[in-house]
Amino acid sequence: MGSLNGKTAIVTGASAGIGEATARALAKSGARVMLVARREERLAALAAEIGDGACFLALDLADAGAAQALLDAATAQLGTVDILINNAGILRTSHVDGFDLAELEPMIAINYSAVVRTSILFARHMKANGSGQIINLSSIGASLTAAGAGVYGGLKLALDRFTDVLRIELAGSGVRVGQVAPGTTTTEIFEDMKAKGQPGWDEYIPPMVPDDIARAILFMCEQTGNANAARVHIYATSEGF
Repeated sequence: MGSLNGKTAIVTGASAGIGEATARALAKSGARVMLVARREERLAALAAEIGDGACFLALDLADAGAAQALLDAATAQLGTVDILINNAGILRTSHVDGFDLAELEPMIAINYSAVVRTSILFARHMKANGSGQIINLSSIGASLTAAGAGVYGGLKLALDRFTDVLRIELAGSGVRVGQVAPGTTTTEIFEDMKAKGQPGWDEYIPPMVPDDIARAILFMCEQTGNANAARVHIYATSEGF
């Protein structure tokens, strides 16, 4: 039997990278997963591959109503939701002279606002049921002060504070809250940088792969009793920050 047998889980940003790897890991451990992202064809293919009741929802989490739509769809298809993995995110980097202000609001919407909305709505659902797990994907960038990454790092730092406060507010409710902060991991998140002729951060050092992060997320989901793995930072072995 898998460690998550009988559990239901939602993974956002599940069409590739860390989200896809996490969905596979949770499903392999026995959870029934709902895959959420914008690319419906990828989600459908992954759900068919995973099987075991996996379902999917094509959704743009940047929309203000997306969190409620996700909760409605999840409760309709899964019933009680046990695990929420807020993984979806985008990265746009540039020095002040070249930053495209049109990219600011989409970053805020996906990397912060969507996570806050889904966390709050699902926290209420889980609290009413007396148990649950919320894991928000942060970044070691929240702890770094680096030129060109002020918006991304600032949003991740804000997400860290929100996640810690949510954990405190839900203490004793049966709902665990935690965050995973990956270091450099090779995923599609660097494609925008590379398309603009910039080297991706995963080109500077040997990076981690999505499965490395998925294992950490699974570890957090497997905690039982009074244990809550509230914060996990994962660095590539060659990172010296």
